[in-house]
Amino acid sequence: MTMIETKDLTFAYPAEEGKRSEPALRGVSLGIEKGSFVVVLGHNGSGKSTLAKHMNAVLLPSGGAVYVEGMDTHNQAMLLEIRRRVGMVFQNPDNQIVANVVEEDVAFAPENLGVPPQEIRRRVDDALEAVGMSDFARHAPHLLSGGQKQRVAIAGVIAMEPECIVLDEATAMLDPHGRREVLDTIHRLNRERGMTVVLITHHMAEAEEADRVIVMNDGEAAMDGTPREIFAQVERLHELGLAAPDTVELMQRLNRQGEHLPLTAITVEECADALYRRFGAEGK
Repeated sequence: MTMIETKDLTFAYPAEEGKRSEPALRGVSLGIEKGSFVVVLGHNGSGKSTLAKHMNAVLLPSGGAVYVEGMDTHNQAMLLEIRRRVGMVFQNPDNQIVANVVEEDVAFAPENLGVPPQEIRRRVDDALEAVGMSDFARHAPHLLSGGQKQRVAIAGVIAMEPECIVLDEATAMLDPHGRREVLDTIHRLNRERGMTVVLITHHMAEAEEADRVIVMNDGEAAMDGTPREIFAQVERLHELGLAAPDTVELMQRLNRQGEHLPLTAITVEECADALYRRFGAEGK
């Protein structure tokens, strides 16, 4: 089943006075399957964040259409329902945290939706447990680390019980440890709860465990496939101003020197195994 579908989606931001508006999205047509983990990659200005903001009607198409479980985002009457189905997590967690206590922050959205108090309590406890932050329920958010704050922001979205969560560069401001915390959290939500995840990022390594990778370039979906299919096309990625993961770049460099190593070995373990099989025997 399709969770989100875009049909010939075009979008242009309002132009500055005296300037012509350039499209940020140019005829993007794709479907996001329910329960899938999709990573959208691209350099700055490629259109990836603009695409993300169309997935729960933060932005509306200039042309074409976006459907969330068949609901047209242009339909004002369906807006609340669309945003209940698709939750957004943005780059800076400080901009999403609104309360002085973690559990109150997580309760904020369900309260605004008119959810009964008993149900809010259940949802808050459930959401904090899901992101591994139950022990911090009574803490002040501003005392938390960046990764912890972002996990609280994710809990606030989970408390709305969406079917899909879209993370727009949600790891960009985090250190490697914070990034790992957030990635582990969303992978667990996808695996254990069947939640559809769309992760917008410029970190190649974050795409290794995805079901699917979409590469945006100049407002178009330039590449679309599994991580192994996408990252094996090193030259094409370079043309788009992107690098493959370090493991694949290493293999490619060795292949240029006459080796025949698999560009589909994308994880560190797979890379090490391939290198050992090729060079290990020679070192004995």
